[in-house]
Amino acid sequence: MSAPYDLVIVGLSLSSAWGNGHATTFRALIRGLKTHGRNVLFLERNVPWYAGNRDLPEPDFCTLAYYDSVEELTAHYGAALQSAEAVIVGSYVPEGVAVIDALDQLQLRNWHFYDIDTPVTLGKLGRGDEEYIARRQIPLFDSYLSFSGGPTLARLESEFGARLAQALYCSVDAERYGPTGDTHKWDLGYLGTYSPDRQPVLERLLIEPARRLPHMRFVVAGAQFPADIVWPDNVERIEHVAPADHPGFYNQQRFTLNVTRADMVAAGWSPSVRLFEAGACGTPVISDIWMGIDRIFPADAIVLARDSDDVVRALSEVSPAQRNAMAASARRHVLAEHSGSARAGELIAMLEPGRRNLDLSTGKAAS
Repeated sequence: MSAPYDLVIVGLSLSSAWGNGHATTFRALIRGLKTHGRNVLFLERNVPWYAGNRDLPEPDFCTLAYYDSVEELTAHYGAALQSAEAVIVGSYVPEGVAVIDALDQLQLRNWHFYDIDTPVTLGKLGRGDEEYIARRQIPLFDSYLSFSGGPTLARLESEFGARLAQALYCSVDAERYGPTGDTHKWDLGYLGTYSPDRQPVLERLLIEPARRLPHMRFVVAGAQFPADIVWPDNVERIEHVAPADHPGFYNQQRFTLNVTRADMVAAGWSPSVRLFEAGACGTPVISDIWMGIDRIFPADAIVLARDSDDVVRALSEVSPAQRNAMAASARRHVLAEHSGSARAGELIAMLEPGRRNLDLSTGKAAS
């Protein structure tokens, strides 16, 4: 493996977005890093599930390589890891605890943990579940990059021993997500893999409104939904929408729905990439409510919904002019604050050795 690389990332997946949100997160971020002139090597465990569902086997914005075991990771890529300016290990990496221990033996000069699942991770650690990181390993990293900001950052430091916790939210590739000119096919849509904790919210914010508004059209796209769910006749089901088709999917919706995992609602400050993808496309979002959403997304670009009534009201009463104003505000904000290039710039600053001047409430550099 040729070296040196500016950054080496050991992550769950870059090649396949099937059934995970990590791939799209890494793609936007690494494309952004390329615009900043950074040379990235991404190391992905070669597992059958992703190998059979690769929608990006040969990215043009970084080097992607696969390994079959922890031993192969360090034997084949040890030199690249040691010579890189910085190394990032992601959450949910297979055999993550063993991977981290093996990389620790390499005495890397500047390495960080990127938790794309922070509330889930902390919940698992609280139960003694160390699937992909052990509690004892958190202080090994120079910093803990977290998908969740706000109070979670202070907790990572005070309770879990992180040397420095910094918020690194998801982002969107602004060159790939934008208005497409598609006509509206659905009044409200949802894109997300089934999860038991999100389903009651989906019932409340999409399925029940669909029952009340039989003249409108709805869509739910995502895998693993149980066969026994009773969908109203005006709700279309799509098993999978490939990342390349996401912009068209959003543009065909008058509004899109954002539903957040329960652990992330409890933690707050945990935006989904769906917020930023839809915003970049100019599709207004109807979202569940959690702490920090009003700081991350502008109030004039989103509808916050507690119950079915809020959704029905938005779909029935928001005028085309109001919807267009929301769409324009959302797109302006996302392009300025949440593009892959903007997030990559934040990451580059965070990877500077000895960095400490951050506002823990937002994860942004303190003035």
